[in-house]
Amino acid sequence: MSKKHPIIAVTGSSGAGTSTVKVAFEHVFLREGIKAAVIEGDSYHRYNRVDMKAAMERSKGVKGSHFSHFGEEANLFDELEDAYRRYGEDGTGQWRLYLHNQEECEPFADQGLEPGQFTPWQDLEPDTDLMFYEGLHGCVVGEGIDMARYVDLKIGVVPVVNLEWIQKIHRDTNIRGYSEEAVIDTILRRMHDYVHYIIPQFQHTDINFQRVPVVDTSDPIIARDIPTPDESLVVIRFKDPAKFNVDFPYLLQMLNGSWMSRRNSIVVPGGKMGLAMELILAPILQGMLKERRKLIKPVAA
Repeated sequence: MSKKHPIIAVTGSSGAGTSTVKVAFEHVFLREGIKAAVIEGDSYHRYNRVDMKAAMERSKGVKGSHFSHFGEEANLFDELEDAYRRYGEDGTGQWRLYLHNQEECEPFADQGLEPGQFTPWQDLEPDTDLMFYEGLHGCVVGEGIDMARYVDLKIGVVPVVNLEWIQKIHRDTNIRGYSEEAVIDTILRRMHDYVHYIIPQFQHTDINFQRVPVVDTSDPIIARDIPTPDESLVVIRFKDPAKFNVDFPYLLQMLNGSWMSRRNSIVVPGGKMGLAMELILAPILQGMLKERRKLIKPVAA
């Protein structure tokens, strides 16, 4: 961890809602005037789209293979850990983008890049206030890997599994054009890596946001609609409330309809998830930046 060059990681499985947390952070960054070095988890995939399909086909002929986007074989865990380490030491590093669609390719038209490819690595902007990661593997700890030790604020985004599946099935069939059978096959194929690489991260996260639907999601495969925020509750769990001086009475006052379910957990209406995030995260970031400014002030002088 580094008070001078703090790192924030938002981690969760595909379709879990990490993008919602990212938007909340962006609002706080804008309001507080924070300059963030943003890196995305997809940038640390080992393969581009074409090579990933080829690697997937090869794995199908290997007995006991669990090859998937969730596992170590398909990702650059060492490089991500090194990016954390380097930024924590001196605030430098490199970044690239994984281009998901044609719209994301447009700014790189002069380079001839296509969807499913990576942009070239380039240096991060100098003099950023913090590093912000959002993706699948922000807090992986395992054999030879310990990303969590470098991260100052670890956020987990964890929907209940049936809701996660509903969101993935709807997204991949309606937006990405996959068949329902293909999506279910993907869910089953990556289950081993989900259990071994995604879930264990939440042992290390400081704050977890778990969206829980209050409508029937017992069969996610036939669900016609994704439960709306108003059809959900969000359980927010703090690993150590004292670490960030969490003011629960203030949160209960500001978030109408919320209540404490345990001494370290608050439940809020799903429609207030974004507000809850901003109320919780803003003072934490203010504290982090206050500590950072104390350390860099002598250098500036």
